[in-house]
Amino acid sequence: MNRTLKLTQTLMRRQSVTPDDDGCQALIADRLREAGFTCETLTFGDVTNLWARRGTAAPLFCFAGHTDVVPAGPQDEWQSDPFEPEIRDGNLYGRGAADMKASLAAMVEAAVEFTTECPDHTGSIAFLITSDEEGRARDGTQRVIETLDARGEKIDWCMIGEPSCATQLGDTIRIGRRGSLSGMLTVHGQQGHVAYPQLADNPIQRFAPVLTELYAQKLDDGNEYFPPTSFQVVQIESGSGAPNVTPGSLYTRFNFRYSTVWTHEELQAHVERLLDAHSLDYTLNWHLSGAPFLTPEDRLTRAARQAVIEATGVEPELSTGGGTSDGRFIAPSGAQVVEFGPINASIHKVNEHVRVDDIDRLRMTYLATLRGLLSDAAAS
Repeated sequence: MNRTLKLTQTLMRRQSVTPDDDGCQALIADRLREAGFTCETLTFGDVTNLWARRGTAAPLFCFAGHTDVVPAGPQDEWQSDPFEPEIRDGNLYGRGAADMKASLAAMVEAAVEFTTECPDHTGSIAFLITSDEEGRARDGTQRVIETLDARGEKIDWCMIGEPSCATQLGDTIRIGRRGSLSGMLTVHGQQGHVAYPQLADNPIQRFAPVLTELYAQKLDDGNEYFPPTSFQVVQIESGSGAPNVTPGSLYTRFNFRYSTVWTHEELQAHVERLLDAHSLDYTLNWHLSGAPFLTPEDRLTRAARQAVIEATGVEPELSTGGGTSDGRFIAPSGAQVVEFGPINASIHKVNEHVRVDDIDRLRMTYLATLRGLLSDAAAS
């Protein structure tokens, strides 16, 4: 059994459901210290974060990821214990296999191997690992980046181990993500008898044409890297509890997934203009989960692409698909960010798994990325 697979299994046995790290980061830190990393635990609330660094010079290359996993769900639907990794038919099964303990193990072992073969590498190598990615994501990577900014530590290149691939390892590298903006809207009306609508103000009736218009409007065509902006309502609540009474208010929550065509301020103003045009009486609160980011096809992207081809033999697509990731906290600090990890088809599902052979190919990809950026040959 190779060290990467063994470390993956060891991490998977830890029941690190958000925000509990359950000792995963301590295991990783012990291994990194063997390779000369200085390891620091940053705790915010009930969230554990690891910042490990080897070297003080620029450029700083950072591996980033998370030890927390989502709950296992109905255990009787799993073919094996979700927290006791099991290999069947060439796959490693268990919670966190693909998202993202295989990536973490592969990153760690790649860094150990690289620093052994190239102890005087250029620049520095770091790890930013949190236990708060699957949850609120407020005391994890975001707080660590704030801490690093405050003391003048700047990440130049970051590779996140999120499961990026669709059908085979190597088919996708993410070079950006769409922004996510949510609105929480309450439309105020006046309760009344259904037989006398002229004496009431039904917020459902008021909001219906606004909702139709929001769905009908084409906001943009996207651009070279991003698909068109999407709008979706995820919740609507109204009603008085009686069939003959119109309600006094309506609550709805909606979300925009948007590209670099927009800023969140522009989207907010667009919605508010529409609400005002329909003369709604409303209260609207906004939550920005993350702004869109895009890493240009520069040195990091080229190194990652070449590493994927070298390790997997697959030509990767450069994509900005998927939801959000912790890259939304790292990119605004000025870092170039890419994401590469296993096939994502089983993540968050019962019987989550990763191909056993892919685990070592991940290590090879991460190792080749380090060689492409920080070796003496790369520097020259």
